[in-house]
Amino acid sequence: MADGTKAVVDTSAADGAADEAALAAAIDELADGTARATTAGTSTDTGRTGASDAVAEAGDDRGEAGDAGTDASDDRGDDEPSTATSVSEETSEITAPLSADEIRAELAAGAARKAAAAKATPAHRPGRPPQDPQPTHDPRATGTLPKTLPAPLRHSGDKIGHRYRLEECISHTETFSSWRAVDEKLRRAVGVHLMASGHQRARKVLAAAKSAALLGDPRFVQVLDAVQEGELVYVVREWLPHASDLAKLLADGPMEPHDAYQMVRQVTDAVAAAHRRGQAHLRLTPRCVLRTDSGQYRINGIAVDAALRGLPDGGGEDAERTDTRAIGALLFAALTHRWPFPEDRYDLRGLPRNLRDVPPDQVRAGVHKGLSELAARALFDHPPHHAEPITTPEQLAKAIALMPRIRQPEPELPAFTAPPRHNTHALPTAPNPTRVIAAPGAATAPAPARTAPVRRTRRRLRRVAKMTAWTVALGAIGVASWQLVDSLRNNGQTISAAPNPTVSSATPSAHTATHAPVGIPIKEAQSYNPLGTQGPEGTFSLSKAFDGDTSTVWTTFGYQDPFGPTKPLKEGTGLLIDLGSPQAVSSVNVQFVGTTTAELRVPSASAAADPLGARPSDFTVLGKKSGTTVDYSVDSPVTTRYLLIWLTSLPKDKGEYRGQIAEVKVFG
Repeated sequence: MADGTKAVVDTSAADGAADEAALAAAIDELADGTARATTAGTSTDTGRTGASDAVAEAGDDRGEAGDAGTDASDDRGDDEPSTATSVSEETSEITAPLSADEIRAELAAGAARKAAAAKATPAHRPGRPPQDPQPTHDPRATGTLPKTLPAPLRHSGDKIGHRYRLEECISHTETFSSWRAVDEKLRRAVGVHLMASGHQRARKVLAAAKSAALLGDPRFVQVLDAVQEGELVYVVREWLPHASDLAKLLADGPMEPHDAYQMVRQVTDAVAAAHRRGQAHLRLTPRCVLRTDSGQYRINGIAVDAALRGLPDGGGEDAERTDTRAIGALLFAALTHRWPFPEDRYDLRGLPRNLRDVPPDQVRAGVHKGLSELAARALFDHPPHHAEPITTPEQLAKAIALMPRIRQPEPELPAFTAPPRHNTHALPTAPNPTRVIAAPGAATAPAPARTAPVRRTRRRLRRVAKMTAWTVALGAIGVASWQLVDSLRNNGQTISAAPNPTVSSATPSAHTATHAPVGIPIKEAQSYNPLGTQGPEGTFSLSKAFDGDTSTVWTTFGYQDPFGPTKPLKEGTGLLIDLGSPQAVSSVNVQFVGTTTAELRVPSASAAADPLGARPSDFTVLGKKSGTTVDYSVDSPVTTRYLLIWLTSLPKDKGEYRGQIAEVKVFG
């Protein structure tokens, strides 16, 4: 320029007709300003500044379009950079004033580069749905988080921390690897994430793992250990061998309304509780939501998954909106069997790109109306039908609580089949001569009256039968009387008066046989510890409480103080027994190690759907006993799926109060 100032012009093409119009206006303004400066001999700073502002505004729009790009690859821990990142910007320094023709030439070259880049990266259009809230990595972190160190190379059989033996590699990226391992000290399966300690994400991963371990909510998969050891950082988590993630559950099709309702209710309650304690998940995907055999949902990877992939921490409203939108996406997928974004993710097909803010009931017929509206309000910033969006997990939990409860459908009864006739050798009966079969459409004729001789004969037979019965009864009384008199005479006793015998017309009934108890198999046992902050108790020994071997026991934590309603710690802890399906229970036998006081409880109707999330007051007490071997019997069988053994007084063992259950047997 005339004053020697350098002008910088972005040569990248602006996205959209509005941006091109803004640039054209800036060019005209620049041309007019240049002409005025040439005539009057004044500076052209004003015109140049206007062009720079217009170009900068177009560049901002282009950056937003680039941020809207998503990774369409399947999310299996892939940490590769997204192929849909924005086009890099190029700038040119111009030391002389630019004419309008020169700027138009630069814009033409930028348009050509844009056309070439569009073949590799589709631009964001106004009609395109919002960005998938669960990317495999943070696209904004591409420049700020370089991969400084590769994932540590390990093999099956290697031992970590002199304790965890690696068994199977679940996923491997350039940054970290995930393994199924065995804790040789406690003899249980665990999950392990491995990362180089020199990686710049390592410190963030350790901090996230330690904060997740303090959560202590049994609805989340527990973080058991987080250690930096030499050149290695590893995070150890609980392993659920019999659980299935939501992506696997949706492989065969959408969920029934009751199952989808249970999923979104349990997940929302857990995430809302975590947010109340200052924790956020930030990467809640179908592979993070696990369902156990008992129907309980547990959430894996809170805070840790986001840290492993370099996602921003988030906080406040951003974190709440991120997790709420993710829950809406889970419910959308469960109802429609489609991923609510254009990309195919988690073995689900994405929606067409021209669809935006479409509720689930418009994607698939027969979707529950209330659940469809709930998913749209949680997922979209502008839900259809002018509905109010839901932006926090707490609001979502309240909206679910206000919905009418979706009950489980009744099981279909098998078709009735008449049993075969066993008496195949019975003689055929003679047809009734008085029975008349009317022709179709004809009036039915009345049956003819019985003749008088037949009626008289039947009356005589009845009288003879009655007389015979009375004769037999009187004869029996007489015989009994003579036998009584004879026995008294033989004993030297006198008879003052003959007893007045009573005759009972009822036949004495046979002794009713008692019903022998039948054993009911136990499907699963879970730690019930709603009043504690340490999470589930004795998770590695739960199966020992019903394995048929009294030498193996399920053990609680050790406590320095006893339980009780006036104690500062808590009132008790428990073992939740799952029978797999509702059963008629008549008695329960429990063998303790040491004298223990415990109550047998069953969940109320409101707590039966989620007994682990219920409070102890939501259970009904069937009995309370103390001892080493106790039997809980009920007057009439109780139909229930879950039984709670609520320990209220523990024996002292090696200086600590500790509860131990050797065997539980259930009878019907």
